[in-house]
Amino acid sequence: MSRVGILLKKILILVHRWMGVTFCLLFLLWFLSGIVMMYWSYPEVTAEDRLLRAPVLDATGIRISPQQAFAMLQSREAPNEMRLEMFDGRPAYDFDFGDEKFIVYADDGRMQTEFPPEMALRIASAWSGQPAATAKVEEITEEDQWTVSGQFRALMPILKFAWPDGEEVYVSTVTGEVVQFTTRASRVAAYFGAIPHWFYFTPLRKHANEWARIVIWAAGLGTVVALLGILIGVWMYSPSKRFLYKSMPSSIPYVGQKRWHSILGLVFGWVACTWVFSGMLSMDPFPQLQNGQEGTRARIASALQGAPIQLSDFNAKLPQEALAEAVPEFQAKELMFTLFGGEPVYLAIASPNQTRVIPGHGEPTTEFDQTKIIQIMKNAVQPYSLTEVRVLTEYDAYYRDRHNRLPLPVIFVRVNDDENSTYYVDPKTARLVQSYNSHSRWNRWLYHGLHSLDFPLLYKHRPLWDIVVLILLVGGTSLSVTALILACGVLRRKLIPPAKSRDLMHM
Repeated sequence: MSRVGILLKKILILVHRWMGVTFCLLFLLWFLSGIVMMYWSYPEVTAEDRLLRAPVLDATGIRISPQQAFAMLQSREAPNEMRLEMFDGRPAYDFDFGDEKFIVYADDGRMQTEFPPEMALRIASAWSGQPAATAKVEEITEEDQWTVSGQFRALMPILKFAWPDGEEVYVSTVTGEVVQFTTRASRVAAYFGAIPHWFYFTPLRKHANEWARIVIWAAGLGTVVALLGILIGVWMYSPSKRFLYKSMPSSIPYVGQKRWHSILGLVFGWVACTWVFSGMLSMDPFPQLQNGQEGTRARIASALQGAPIQLSDFNAKLPQEALAEAVPEFQAKELMFTLFGGEPVYLAIASPNQTRVIPGHGEPTTEFDQTKIIQIMKNAVQPYSLTEVRVLTEYDAYYRDRHNRLPLPVIFVRVNDDENSTYYVDPKTARLVQSYNSHSRWNRWLYHGLHSLDFPLLYKHRPLWDIVVLILLVGGTSLSVTALILACGVLRRKLIPPAKSRDLMHM
């Protein structure tokens, strides 16, 4: 080997050693918390949670029409979304304008503008199923561990209601909604999983920009450390080393912990490298991987609706009449007001996968007209055309969900635009549920594929996915442990003089 090569190798080894000393504990933290996150994530309230815990709509209490309720707002702007649901035991219209929400009761037309503590307690008690009398209340005016992301700031003050069994329900005094829910188990899982894995420590996370920069830099430098380790390991592992190191039983010129670290690095180093790099992508450091489609998506969504909502269109069939048309066993919890191709439609929802389409003029159906959906999309993507149209009854390589929450079947269409865009539409709701283009496909494989091993072969055959991911994470953990042992040795030699070190060993 030339002198330049020897010098370069020494420099790489030195850089890797000291960067490894810094990052070995971090890698260990990431791998261990990753094992926890296979099954438990950070607590949050999802749309599915809200629906599952919502009471069934009481159609007998509806006396105010949608148009009359909207008139109470004295707004000239049409809402982005509008639905009818139960609020504090009464049917109420929920008008969503994006940055503002308004509630108007369907029984007397009164607006709910304030959400006093006694009402928040009733809402929290109904959500949790716990008796109101045993709840302890605390007002949250600044971020705590479970309301640390920026989305909660506009919802404060928040009232937190805690019960003896560890359940905690957060109710916003701005919207009257349950915005967070935790249990003792979900908090413990988060402390061992999502919080260390995402650096979700309250003093850091509440400063969103600084937190994002730290995560991106930590993951980026971690990728460099892992890549250096792989390069050094491959460099040192050579059959020719057998002739240079006659005493070695193999071509790895190390013994003890260094030897184990080298072997584990050659086997699992690529896991550490790709996993940390893909984790960095979760912070969207390369926005170009997500660019494109926004205009086409908006056109498709607008075309499927057909026109802005005019609540007078729903006077021909009032909400209580629409609910009466649903089959008796269908227990609707929400009634969404929407348009399909410009025609008024009620979408009754009983559960995430149980819906009824109730046209303003016509009989209820289980889904929207698929032929019409395809024709609307065909018109919306012009001047391009649809090159492929089919109905998916199972997940594919891009439209996938390991937890089986995404709806099936869906209509899949491919467009012959410059980005080779693909779209997935749920015929039960006539809404776009997924889309990809030439940019986002890279992100699908580089992030979801490498970080979660989200491959069809694995997630279609569980527990195969669990076994493979656990083996890789345990291997990465073992690699991190050997790195930590070596790092402690390096620090001990640098911080403790040799003579003192020998004295300590003989004590």
